[in-house]
Amino acid sequence: MKIYNTQTRQKEEFKPVEPGKVKLYACGPTVYNYFHIGNARTFMFFDVVRRYLEYAGYEVTFVQNITDIDDKIINQSITENVPASDVAERYTKAFFEDTAKLGLRPTTYAPKATEYIGKMIGFIRELEKNGFAYEADGDVYFSVDKLDNYGSLSGKNIDDQMVGARIQENKQKKNPLDFTLWKRSKPGEPTWNSPWGEGRPGWHTECVVMSRDLLGETFDIHGGAIDLVFPHHENEQAQAYAQNGKPLANYWMHGGFLNMSGEKMSKSLGNFFTTRDVLEKFDPEVVRLFFLSKHYRSPIDYSPELLEESKSGVANFYDALEFIDFLKIQNPGGKFGKYAQKYYDEFKEAMDDDFNTAKAIAILFELTRKIKSLEIPSDIRNEYAHALVEIGSVLGFFSDLEKKLAKDDLSGKLVEMMIEYRVLFKKEKNYTMADRIRNDLADIGIELLDTKDGTIWKSKRK
Repeated sequence: MKIYNTQTRQKEEFKPVEPGKVKLYACGPTVYNYFHIGNARTFMFFDVVRRYLEYAGYEVTFVQNITDIDDKIINQSITENVPASDVAERYTKAFFEDTAKLGLRPTTYAPKATEYIGKMIGFIRELEKNGFAYEADGDVYFSVDKLDNYGSLSGKNIDDQMVGARIQENKQKKNPLDFTLWKRSKPGEPTWNSPWGEGRPGWHTECVVMSRDLLGETFDIHGGAIDLVFPHHENEQAQAYAQNGKPLANYWMHGGFLNMSGEKMSKSLGNFFTTRDVLEKFDPEVVRLFFLSKHYRSPIDYSPELLEESKSGVANFYDALEFIDFLKIQNPGGKFGKYAQKYYDEFKEAMDDDFNTAKAIAILFELTRKIKSLEIPSDIRNEYAHALVEIGSVLGFFSDLEKKLAKDDLSGKLVEMMIEYRVLFKKEKNYTMADRIRNDLADIGIELLDTKDGTIWKSKRK
């Protein structure tokens, strides 16, 4: 298995810290509003990473944090004239509701920043003792000049960054690039006691403390969207090195943006759709197919037209399974039948190559074509169908398979009766009546498919 590591800017063979186990951290939401569909792309990708690692035999500990104290939350609380904790609680609940609708599995841990304030204060004090932090009028800053490898994750030239930083220079800082570890609270804001006075921790400190507490000093994979590389992840890594000289994570993974007309989708730009809004129009599996059809590091342009194409793609999966009446068949080849083995191997090869879901999705479509090919014997098509479901399930599809393929008993019996009448009419060479049955069923959304094994039927998907 190879993973593209942002730290080294190349694919590297994956070697976990502890054999057979993977410790994964992906940055979660700041809960001041409903998360937009661009955020959903990142959340869904790391859900797939976790699923595939487990499929590959690893024991995965997956942590995704909740940032429940932040300037954005405070500003929203002022707008709504409610306590910041109420805002955070409401949108935390909404986050879990919407990720569940998306089909994301619950993470192993979902720590909240406010649960770790004491440990964050202790961590900042360690940075002070090590000479990497200084206090100025109740604020505490990290001194980037003290860290030799600052900028190594993002590859940014610090001198170039200094030019831009001076434009909005904070006179309290020794260096314009120094970042906040502890922020003095303004009147009326949420606050905690600390050695430096009333305040709250900085965002970059929150993540490094929570991830290390749950996953260890150096864990396997840290991930997020590409916009988190700098300054957020750079500053997390800096604090880890400053505290004990060890990297925070061995592999840094970053996903591409979901764009709107070529521009990054974001709340600050106002060019976004919430995940909640999108899920009112499209099934979660449609959204999943839309995202996974591209490699995670590639940008995607949000497009209702492309989502409609994905809708047809998902319908095609289920149509293929209905075509062979999947719920009634056993896998003739066992878990890895000799005909389907090729596709399992190709799937593993694709996912082991930096989680190439685009190639994996292509395998699903190829299997779908094979299942619907009447030139292939039914037992082999059945084997392909089991491969489709197993591989698709690793990617997060088919979680509600029985419900989606279930046919109403009474309706099913009536359709089966009409099929029997059609067979009798054809035997009597009364093709007018046989065609009328086919056409009448088609008018109410029932499609008949004549195969070498007899006639089967399926509902046309909307």
